[in-house]
Amino acid sequence: MAEKTTCRFLGITPRTIQNWRSKGLRDKRKGCSRPSSKRALSPEEWDTLYAVVTSKRFADFTPEQIVATLAQEGTYIASASSMYRLLRRRDSLAHRSESRKPQAVRESTELEVTGPNQCWAWDITWLKTPVRGMFLYAYTIIDLFDRSIVGWCIEKYESDELSKLLFARVTRDLKVVPAIVHADNGHPMRGMTLAVFLDSLMISRSYSRPRCSNDNAFIESWHKTLKYSVGYPKMFENLEAARTWYANFVYWYNNSHQHSGLAYATPMQVRTGKAADLFYERNKTIREARERNPLRWKNEKTRIYALPVVKTTYRPLRKVV
Repeated sequence: MAEKTTCRFLGITPRTIQNWRSKGLRDKRKGCSRPSSKRALSPEEWDTLYAVVTSKRFADFTPEQIVATLAQEGTYIASASSMYRLLRRRDSLAHRSESRKPQAVRESTELEVTGPNQCWAWDITWLKTPVRGMFLYAYTIIDLFDRSIVGWCIEKYESDELSKLLFARVTRDLKVVPAIVHADNGHPMRGMTLAVFLDSLMISRSYSRPRCSNDNAFIESWHKTLKYSVGYPKMFENLEAARTWYANFVYWYNNSHQHSGLAYATPMQVRTGKAADLFYERNKTIREARERNPLRWKNEKTRIYALPVVKTTYRPLRKVV
């Protein structure tokens, strides 16, 4: 009891006294007065350190590299954190040489897709063959509005020339030109042959941010639907077998697959405008069921079938002057 009274009088806790008994009488409380550390660098040493860090020799070096280099030569002035602290105090945490400065990441905008052929996304996925390490390559283009597969091909290798031929065939057969084509950053996507073709049709090109797979989430979702389906083969014997199976699956997906992202309508129902009548009948049926048995609905809300708003990240290329 006496100890608690003493602690209350001194404004400390019993735990503090216990620490003093076990670790000594050094006051470690925040804000307490402390003697200046003998380990601190003197003003002359700070100046010497600054001269070394900002010298021409170390203009392109980070503090960690400077410490390592000097240590190899048998010299140690201060730690890397001290160098950072010094540069921060003297407002020198900037480029100390003529090296290329980092460029700001291109700004991305959120694009709302309200109709077909406004934004297409595409990608290439591998298809296994019986030969270990050898694959076939499935090129697929998806329309973000209705999730329909508007074009595809399967080839033995990846190239921007094959990509260009795919887009040329799809735009010719469908007689449409999308406003935007979005892709990842692979060579077939950024190749000059495809880029020139898309630019000739006045199609805007957009690419995913580095290490951001979610920027091309719609086509990645298609790949999961493809490869996680029950009938997906473990491998394809040859190119012809792969094309036949892929064609059948694309037809099923476009015309029979009730897509959860489309309120359980098929891509072609949305693309052709039939989804509106479909949703009307569903909503009417649920509304009539609620009127017949209102006690089965705990609140006034009922499920309403409607197309969700489709949004994607659009990162246009810089204009070339």
